[in-house]
Amino acid sequence: MKKEFDILVIGSGLGGLVSALILAKEGQKVCVLEKNNQFGGNLQTFSRDKLIFDTGVHYLGGLSEGQNLNRFFSYLEIMDELQLHKMNEDGYDKITFGEDETEYPHAQGYENFVNQLAYFFPEEKQNLETYCQEIQEICNYFPRYNVVGKDNYNEEILHLNTRRFIESITSNKKLQAVLLGSNFLYAGDSENTPFYVHALTVNSYIQSAYKCSKGGSQIAKLLVKKLREYGAEIHRHAEVFEMIFNEENRLTSVKTKSGKEYSAKKFISNIEIRSLITLIGKERLKKSFLNRVLSWEPVSSCFSVYLVLKSNLVPNYDYNIYHYSSEELVWNAYRYDKNSWPETYMLSTTPSKHHPEFAESLTAISYMDFDEVKEWEKTFNTVADEHERGQLYEQFKLEKAEKMIVALERKVPGLRDAIKKVYTSSPLSYRDYIGSFDGNMYGYAKTSENPLKTMVSPRTKIDNLFLTGQSVNMHGILGCTIGGFNTCAEILGKEMIDGRLTQMINKNKGEE
Repeated sequence: MKKEFDILVIGSGLGGLVSALILAKEGQKVCVLEKNNQFGGNLQTFSRDKLIFDTGVHYLGGLSEGQNLNRFFSYLEIMDELQLHKMNEDGYDKITFGEDETEYPHAQGYENFVNQLAYFFPEEKQNLETYCQEIQEICNYFPRYNVVGKDNYNEEILHLNTRRFIESITSNKKLQAVLLGSNFLYAGDSENTPFYVHALTVNSYIQSAYKCSKGGSQIAKLLVKKLREYGAEIHRHAEVFEMIFNEENRLTSVKTKSGKEYSAKKFISNIEIRSLITLIGKERLKKSFLNRVLSWEPVSSCFSVYLVLKSNLVPNYDYNIYHYSSEELVWNAYRYDKNSWPETYMLSTTPSKHHPEFAESLTAISYMDFDEVKEWEKTFNTVADEHERGQLYEQFKLEKAEKMIVALERKVPGLRDAIKKVYTSSPLSYRDYIGSFDGNMYGYAKTSENPLKTMVSPRTKIDNLFLTGQSVNMHGILGCTIGGFNTCAEILGKEMIDGRLTQMINKNKGEE
């Protein structure tokens, strides 16, 4: 007997897990299929030398009482169990340039954000206040950014360009670079990126910034635990490789590589949109839609170096460092010269259990084009499906790791002597584990010239197939969570989702 579900979710990235749980809470019979050994997409962590390393999520914003992600996670019943550590309030991110020894802080809380930067730019205080007001205003225009509210986008807002906006706020080149310093969070093209992408990303961290004490995978684990409590089925090592349609072009079931078939009334795809197109079959989709999606530019990928450190030698930073070899780089940091790589990187540490003032591990990430690993693109390697990529690839990674360590040592003197072990991941690792096209970090590049080009409705032309995840609209923890709620609003009705969230907010206010 083939089991039939109400909802089948393909892929267990954050958007898929959030969608599955919202629907399971409403009594729907839900099943989630994941190709990997680990659930969670970009939330996956890995363990080396008994230490946990994050692959994608290094910190979260908007998690304090009453803030948006806190409310979404409360609704999903995982907020109280998350083990969090609040980052440095006077500088959760510090931006540094070249030989300039100053660390320019991004602080938590709008007033504090302004005051901390006004110390370095006293004549810019008014402009910093304007920047914070404008950021909040832009965010307020977005459906569901404030949990419940607005029905649709204001299209004018979508056309605002980050570069033009920042230049209109201040003519101080250094301050412009500082305000854009964390653009790693949306893959660094501040020349063309719509301002709303910058605003939505930065705003939640200014509200509050936290690290997951035991790695980002705890978010996925808690969502999976809740799903099981609500009776959902969730399967790993279940890669969908065929979709089955009836004569009316309605999706009836999917087959996995192991030959199992799963039927459902409705389906949600949380996989890379190009992979989904291959599964559906191009002939079932409109040419105009196909051409639009296939013309999207993937954002850059990255190369990460994970260092296991000897005890009590490297200080622990209670903040992230975003370093650029020059101020100009912030506008399009992902365009780099191979010979001078890494010209920019993000650095974060994790505190030692016994001596928290020291770091037990350090992660550094820099941009990397997929072209650099193209000669190995036919190889595939994950824990669930292991294959060697060969000696040349190992050599390539070693050389890159060495270049990164040389760059890091300028920032952290004595680092080399403190290293116990070095691990790395390349664009191929992101492609194989996350399933992202060419290993891109955050879906596809958005442009202020044509913002609607990369916006896709969660509804598809196949009337029982819906979309969620980072290749549909916004990326990041908050973006994918909001996306999951929006996908479910298409299935259950916006009024119902809004009603549930309003009920929860009012209940919490009553309890206060």
